[in-house]
Amino acid sequence: MPHTIAIFGASGDLTGRKLIPALYELFRKGRLPENTRIVGFSRTPFSHDAWRAKLAESTPGFVGEDFDAEVWRRFAPSIFYHSGNADSVEDVAALGGFLDELEAGVETERVYYLSVAPQLYATAVAHLGAAGMAAEDRGSRRVVVEKPFGHDRDSARELNLKLHEVLQEHQIYRIDHYLGKETVQNVLVLRFANSIFEPIWNRNYVDHVQITAAEDLVVGRRAAYYETAGVLRDMFQNHLLQLMTFTAMEPPSRFDADSIRDEKVKVLRSVRIMKPEEVYTDTIRGQYRKYRDEPGVSPESETATFAAVKLHVENWRWKGVPFLLRSGKAMTCRTTQIVIQFRETPHMMFEGGPRAAWQANRLVIQVQPAEGIQLHFHTKVPDAGMKLRMTDLNFNFREKFAGRMPEAYQRLLLDVMQGDASLFSRADEVELAWSIIDPIERGWKRPGWPPLALYEAGGWGPPNAAEWMCKQYREWFDYCPVLK
Repeated sequence: MPHTIAIFGASGDLTGRKLIPALYELFRKGRLPENTRIVGFSRTPFSHDAWRAKLAESTPGFVGEDFDAEVWRRFAPSIFYHSGNADSVEDVAALGGFLDELEAGVETERVYYLSVAPQLYATAVAHLGAAGMAAEDRGSRRVVVEKPFGHDRDSARELNLKLHEVLQEHQIYRIDHYLGKETVQNVLVLRFANSIFEPIWNRNYVDHVQITAAEDLVVGRRAAYYETAGVLRDMFQNHLLQLMTFTAMEPPSRFDADSIRDEKVKVLRSVRIMKPEEVYTDTIRGQYRKYRDEPGVSPESETATFAAVKLHVENWRWKGVPFLLRSGKAMTCRTTQIVIQFRETPHMMFEGGPRAAWQANRLVIQVQPAEGIQLHFHTKVPDAGMKLRMTDLNFNFREKFAGRMPEAYQRLLLDVMQGDASLFSRADEVELAWSIIDPIERGWKRPGWPPLALYEAGGWGPPNAAEWMCKQYREWFDYCPVLK
């Protein structure tokens, strides 16, 4: 069946940087459904040819060496542009008329991608409903919503209610690009397609789990947004909790969207909600020293650019195993990794062998930048008696598989067109995630609860984050990134 993808806010950065390159790559690989049309919709006036020319200039830089001018020549005629304002019901209705002309009465599946300001999500969807553009009598109608989805549980719930006035849940695709990364999806394969890991993936063998998303860049031009969001809303409520659910979930009965999302929701329901006193003891908040010098930032800003949070998943599998989530700006490097830190052996018979949890075996799942998996285990040092040394086994996607790793948006856009919501958040999932983060946000509004620790750019965050771990007889896995 033909497809039409209408991108609201098409003149923005996301379209040229991510969406069009991903759709071009799907076309180049022969995976884009036949008769797919891409329609940009934004206030900036463009003719079809002018927008195609603009994208022809920007796309090669984002696609890289895989860009082929001849392929682009065949792809470009499927791109169109219609000027209008998503805030205007008349303009959205006019877009609907234009799409009807393009589709010429042929039953067509449509995707409306909302790459607009979050405050316009409900308005844009209401206008789609008023214009009759959400009805599925002539093909499926799916709406993609970018983060942030609300700024707390109440606003997320209100937004869900407004979207559900027009759309059914199966039509809504709340996107998180982290879930389109190959390594995140490989967590499920690692766990549920290999018999060697799942039997030890529990409280009997795992001491704790670390999930780190470190960024080496400062806030920069995002300061105005960041002042209202902070690191918890920017990274924890979505990216880190999503990684945690994939790591902690039970095996789904089937590999389909409902089964996978049911298990993720069970994890979030099992997370112990923090009490005010636990916010003080189980979280660290920090800010890099020059953050207040960024344009648009208050000289007295208390916004956290770094956080470490200890969460407890209180179910049969994970009772007593802390999940330690950490993210920060201006860190020593860009890396996202999941570390499964196993328990030490019950009895160490070798003199000089490891005797602490942080010296025991660990499995490192590197999400980015070099996707792969590393297993750490002890071996005997040759010709040195019974001296032991930690060594590793590496699996690197780029070394084992030919070709470049696909960008996350390729997988996610294709899933939307195919109606597969496995890697997208459901309404209850989003609200539960906010219910975990909201108590921490409320606690942090109290002065010094906990104190805002300053840290120098280029490190691993404030020094008290490492001290906090030492008090738990644990240690952060501070390596940039383990795979190259």
